Amino acid sequence: MKIRNNALAGIALAATAVLGLAACGSGSAAPAGSSAAAGGSAAGEITVYNAQHESLTKEWVDAFTAETGIKVTLRQGDDTEMSNQIIQEGQASPADVFLTENSPAMAQVENAGLFADVDKATVDQVPAEFRPSTNKWTGIAARSTVLVYDKNKISADKLPKSMLDLANPEWKGKWAASPSGADFQAIVSALLELKGEAATQAWLKGMKENSKAYKGNSTAMKAVNAGEVDAALIYHYYYYGDQAKTGENSKNVTPFYFKNQDPGAFVSISGGGVLKSSKNAAAAQSFLKFITGKKGQEVLQKGTSFEYAVASDVPSNDKLVPLKELQAPTVDPAKLNSAKVTELMTQAGLL
Repeated sequence: MKIRNNALAGIALAATAVLGLAACGSGSAAPAGSSAAAGGSAAGEITVYNAQHESLTKEWVDAFTAETGIKVTLRQGDDTEMSNQIIQEGQASPADVFLTENSPAMAQVENAGLFADVDKATVDQVPAEFRPSTNKWTGIAARSTVLVYDKNKISADKLPKSMLDLANPEWKGKWAASPSGADFQAIVSALLELKGEAATQAWLKGMKENSKAYKGNSTAMKAVNAGEVDAALIYHYYYYGDQAKTGENSKNVTPFYFKNQDPGAFVSISGGGVLKSSKNAAAAQSFLKFITGKKGQEVLQKGTSFEYAVASDVPSNDKLVPLKELQAPTVDPAKLNSAKVTELMTQAGLL
């Protein structure tokens, strides 16, 4: 009886082992005829660390989930906060995708070796000028640097010819910025890449002497509108967003575009990348492909973010000055150095 029981136990154990092997196999290969086996769409859920505007990303997420059924969990923060968190978490990060407003935070995560390559199908949707040369992440939207000025105080012929002129003595006390913000630091990153460290140091020294600091681009624009300062260096969409609402914070304000490949004509690329540590890389890549695809870019074209569309040949909102008319300088977003900018701005007493 004991021998028979042992034999039965052995048979049961062998059967369990066979079932276990089958179960292991099912985790890596879908049954024949399923969508996954046939190269179909991704499934499951992903976590997005989002430093873009929450309302914009929510539009993307809602449209993506409606089309694919993939659930997206958003964790919201600012560019530097989120990039530092991802680097601290390393391979243990729960993030599948990272989205930013500006490029330096993307370059920071890339330099830490934490991004997977972007799928070629996604890369092919985005023109080279709107993504890094490395293709470790991609542009998803863009914003232009502008000088918004009080049209009741400054005539067009009195505007600076270059952003660099704002460091000159005649602009002392007349302009504002938000130096602590990632937006402004991206502009300084472009200046550093275009003109070098010595020129950037000199400009930051002049900025310390001449400018007034506000917390946030919208606050700086409100200060211009209220007559507190004559001008502010910000991104374009704050003006257009306010104009699309009541216009109460921009009624006395006009945006000025430096153009001529000036550092002040810098177009900042908002980025998206897939983390190497993603637990659902297929769905993460699918999300990035969606937001750079036609439907994702139409959210920019038709929505209220007033950021520029950069991919899939989708035109930007028709209220904006076309990207091709901005005459922006050529800057490889992979080379923007946020750590050096923080160091230089701290030395100048701006942070």
